[in-house]
Amino acid sequence: MSQSLQTSKEYLDLVLSGKMLGTALELDELTLDVDAENLIEVATFLRDDEELSCEELIDLCAVDYLSYGQAEWDTQGSGFSRGVEASGAERFNFDTEVKDVEYDGKRFAVVYHLLSVSHNHRVRLRTWCEDNDFPTIDSVVEIWSSANWFEREAFDLYGVMFSGHPDLRRILTDYGFVGHPFRKDFPLVGHVEMRYDPEQQRVIYEPVSIEPRVLVPRVIRDNQTSIPPVEIDE
Repeated sequence: MSQSLQTSKEYLDLVLSGKMLGTALELDELTLDVDAENLIEVATFLRDDEELSCEELIDLCAVDYLSYGQAEWDTQGSGFSRGVEASGAERFNFDTEVKDVEYDGKRFAVVYHLLSVSHNHRVRLRTWCEDNDFPTIDSVVEIWSSANWFEREAFDLYGVMFSGHPDLRRILTDYGFVGHPFRKDFPLVGHVEMRYDPEQQRVIYEPVSIEPRVLVPRVIRDNQTSIPPVEIDE
C-alpha cells in the first residue's frame, strides 16, 4: 500500500469528515464517495488544497448499477457451462429489452478520476444521482475544463444529465439516436440499424436484422483435464 495514499486518506477523513459518505483504500487506489449535493464543494477542495492539488481530471465515466451483483456467469466453474442461461439484464438477451429488472437503491453513479501532477498521486471521486428515472448531477466543467466532452459522453451513453453544462448534447451516437446504449436495460444489438440506400441516395434506418444467439467462448486449457491429441502412424 502506498504510504502517500494512506496519508491522503487520513487527511481527507479529517478535513472532509462531514462532506463525504466514506473513503476506501484498496489495491493501491483511493476512492471517495460523496453526496451529490456536496460534489462541487468537495471537487473544488480536491483541486485547490495544497496537500492534494488534483489539478487534472483525466477521466469521467458513468456507472449503471442495475442488476449489480447478479450474473448468469458461474465464475467458479470451468469448461462450457458458464453463461448459457440468459437471466436478468445480462448480455445474452440480444433480442428483447429488459423491463422487469429493478434496482433497490441509487442506480446511476458518476466517477471522476483525478491526477495530482504536483504530488504524483491519483484520487477517484464517486457521486450518486438521486433520481433513477431522470439522473442529474452538477457539471464540473467550471472546475476542470476537460470534463466538457467527458460529461457529453456520459450523457450520450448513460443518459446522465449534467446541470450547468455549457453544451450538453450527444457526442458518439447519431443525432437521431433514441436511448442510451450503455444502460443495462438497453438491448445489446440496439433497436435499429442503418445503411446507405443507393436508390434513395441517403442513409435509412431499419429494424435490427441480427438474429439472437448465445456466444460462449471456447477455452482450451493445457491441464490434466485436456485430452491429448491422437497420434496417427503414417
